Amino acid sequence: MSLPVEELLNRSHRLGADPRNTNFAGGNTSAKGTAVDPVTGADVELMWVKGSGGDLGTLTEAGLAVLRLDRLRALTGVYPGVEREDEMVAAFEFCAFGLGGVAGPGQTKRGAAPSIDTAMHGLVEAAHVDHLHPDAGIAIAAAADGEELTRRIFGDRVVWVPWRRPGFQLGLDIAAIKAENPQAIGCILGGHGITAWADTSAQCEANSLEIIRTAEAYIAEHGKPEPFGPVLPGYEPLPEEERRARAAALFPIIRGLASTDVRQVGHFTDTPEVLDFLSRAEHPRLAALGTSCPDHFLRTKVVPMVLDLPAGASIEEAVARLRERHAAYREEYRAYYERHAVPGSPAMRGADPAIVLIPGVGMFSFGKDKQTARVAGEFYLNAINVMRGAEAVSAYAPIPEVEKFRIEYWELEEAKLRRLPAPKPLAGRIALVTGGGSGIGAATARRLAAEGACVVVADRDLAAAEKVAAELGARAYRPSDVAVAAGVDVTDEEQIAAAFREAVLAFGGVDLIVNNAGLSLSRSLLETTVEDWDLQHDVMARGSFLVSRESARIMIDQGMGGDIVSISSKNSVFAGPNNVAYGAAKADQAHQVRLLAAELGEHGIRVNGVNPDGVVRGSGIFASGWGANRAAVYGVPEEKLGEFYAQRTLLKREVLPEHIAAAVFALTGGDLSLTTGLHIPVDAGVAAAFLR
Repeated sequence: MSLPVEELLNRSHRLGADPRNTNFAGGNTSAKGTAVDPVTGADVELMWVKGSGGDLGTLTEAGLAVLRLDRLRALTGVYPGVEREDEMVAAFEFCAFGLGGVAGPGQTKRGAAPSIDTAMHGLVEAAHVDHLHPDAGIAIAAAADGEELTRRIFGDRVVWVPWRRPGFQLGLDIAAIKAENPQAIGCILGGHGITAWADTSAQCEANSLEIIRTAEAYIAEHGKPEPFGPVLPGYEPLPEEERRARAAALFPIIRGLASTDVRQVGHFTDTPEVLDFLSRAEHPRLAALGTSCPDHFLRTKVVPMVLDLPAGASIEEAVARLRERHAAYREEYRAYYERHAVPGSPAMRGADPAIVLIPGVGMFSFGKDKQTARVAGEFYLNAINVMRGAEAVSAYAPIPEVEKFRIEYWELEEAKLRRLPAPKPLAGRIALVTGGGSGIGAATARRLAAEGACVVVADRDLAAAEKVAAELGARAYRPSDVAVAAGVDVTDEEQIAAAFREAVLAFGGVDLIVNNAGLSLSRSLLETTVEDWDLQHDVMARGSFLVSRESARIMIDQGMGGDIVSISSKNSVFAGPNNVAYGAAKADQAHQVRLLAAELGEHGIRVNGVNPDGVVRGSGIFASGWGANRAAVYGVPEEKLGEFYAQRTLLKREVLPEHIAAAVFALTGGDLSLTTGLHIPVDAGVAAAFLR
């Protein structure tokens, strides 16, 4: 790794680690230096710059675009003007340096695709450039008198640049301003953010931080104490327990509304900053003005949906008003699109809100997956901070609506969306798996997560559930974006309700339930006690009933359909020896599948079952004594039980937890969308258990 690249990555990580400096995946940094051209053997000037879609805090060398400076700067000679500046993004590809594939020793890989901000970095005559989106900097940039504030706060060390959409012309503008102001360390970009520069990496970082911290200090010293106005009576934050209970009650309904066009995952935020904003008199006016920084509204949409009721309104009142506000929001968004769309504009992507604000409760944000939903909420929190800062020292004045539209429906942004990989089959789905800490449950949780679902791993053994959830989220930027654990005894109504509240607050609702929790005691009729009978029926029959009932309530509120899958057993239809309690409980569980399929179909909820047999490996049931008992019944060593079960099947193959997980996916992944009330045997072929 060359010195400029090492310095650039270290600087990027430090800047990106502090949310005061920039938001997730926002801003970009660059460094210029030399490398040997493998064709000529001569030194060539290069620029390394954060590529499109990367995040400063986690940036790697592979996330940098590598360009030849001579070719990049030569583009000024063929620049066709601001009306055609978008063409220059494709031209950046002709400036790339390095190999397109995997680079060998001593070779340079050209890296990530250049972003729209590449010109800003390449055309400015400085070895190091930072472009950041700090809340304090955007507060000045989005203030009604931002230009005057910039002069007042920074003197001639920082220069004001009027709003211009990011692109080649903005790069030319900043390069000219730097050349005309040799004393300046950077600039405030109207409605957008900041840019700083220097001849060394350390000084560039220092200049960026000077701009940010100076803006923060000015707002703190000169800002009015209540920039959002006085508290509105009745709009104060509810007590935490009541607030979160209300959030859990409303979230599935809000998620269903926000998924009218495309299924969404949700994120809930009730930080003091959000709650204070929603309690103040000016929040309706400011929310209606929308966000300003392009990075903000690309993720939050131009405006949020705000519930215009006090915190103490009844749930029924809130739900009715949310439905009215949602219908109005969709009409207003369509009108916004039609006001500004021109021939050639991309089609409207969807009219549902990405941000929903509930006074006294908090913020609900939505996206195609949990990370996207969480980041949308983080960006709106940035927007609240920006509005607070701007209102404290001036008046918040975001960029005009037409400019927001030009970015939201920019062909370059549309091209980014087209390059995204196709969503996985369970993308946007939220699954809860009982007994998810081991065996079939753990294998099912892994499969559902691998197919794109958010997963709640529920188990009586919380430590085991946490271990599986951590495994599922190990490669994610934040593990809880993929999976969370919930401790739950499925015989306990209150614990089940609490587990579903956790699921709702984590992801917004539930779409896919796997009733897998189970146990078995292998005993003859005469040896089976009432306690044995009750325990097995409580866990499998009663437990499936309670979990299905709670999930159905949420699914019906969402109005998005759903799946309930019960892991029953071959023993639900096959009469084997010494398991009367287990077999009867499994038969009860299996018939619930048929009963619930008949009842819930009108809500688009499909109910199906899987009948495994002989799943020994990794099974919590077999490890807890059932295996030893069954081995004794069949007269084989316990360690050979799996082989024994395999040999009595038609296919002569051992059934593994992963086979059951595959059946669950087959039922829920989309190919069997018109199937309900079905039991799938996964037993390698047991003729006596054929369904009739």
